[in-house]
Amino acid sequence: MLNWLQTLLRRPSSRADTIPEALWQTTLQHYPFLARRPVADHQRLRALVAEFLTQKEFTGAHGLAVTDQMAVAIAAQACLPVLHMERGLGWYDDFKGIVVHSGAMLARREVTDGIGLVHRYSEALLGEAMERGPITLSWQDVAAAGGSAEQGHNVVIHEFAHKIDMRDGAADGCPPLPSRAARTAWHAVMQPAYDSFCEQVAMAQRFGGPPPWLDDYGASAPAEFFAVACEGYFVNRERFTQDFAALTVLFDNFFVQKKSAAQ
Repeated sequence: MLNWLQTLLRRPSSRADTIPEALWQTTLQHYPFLARRPVADHQRLRALVAEFLTQKEFTGAHGLAVTDQMAVAIAAQACLPVLHMERGLGWYDDFKGIVVHSGAMLARREVTDGIGLVHRYSEALLGEAMERGPITLSWQDVAAAGGSAEQGHNVVIHEFAHKIDMRDGAADGCPPLPSRAARTAWHAVMQPAYDSFCEQVAMAQRFGGPPPWLDDYGASAPAEFFAVACEGYFVNRERFTQDFAALTVLFDNFFVQKKSAAQ
């Protein structure tokens, strides 16, 4: 099932060249938003992917066989948000499992309303990130991410952005930041962007206005807006910046961090 990856996991350490060249080049070709990055990014990403694959455990749901190509594709997209972050893969060290479904999955939900009635329903999901738990992904949507980048869509980045957001114990659209002042500055940019996005979604849905470029699911909560915005930022930066120039600057400052001289 995972011929090359099984060999990698038996080795005492991982190196960038442990990913077969043909497999790596196929991944870049299938996801142009990865291929377009600078050569230095490719080298760093390849090393990070090899390390990521030694730390995570892939499981195929309902008998799905997770191949080397699938694992590397998921890992490459998952590593993109932390590519230039000082903590690197430390952002993802609170979980191990990645469950891959062939397509969208049904999740059972239970909600208690204001008068105490319990409502049970099923929700179709392309992915889900559990706090300190596994990530689930629809392979159909992961595989289509090369084409869906035009619309700023990427399910892997969405779910791994949730993981980053959750590291301070709250999925609220504000990842862990070093100070109260930094959090205040973050909200000063994110809140107006979120409010404007919600207004555009409402105008489109209620009055036939132009729909937003990003997935309108981002209007459901600040945490979802952060995850949806991360999708667009990482896979189609130029188009994202047209609508969210201030967020591009904010994300640049958060996701691109200089390492200390001691490292």
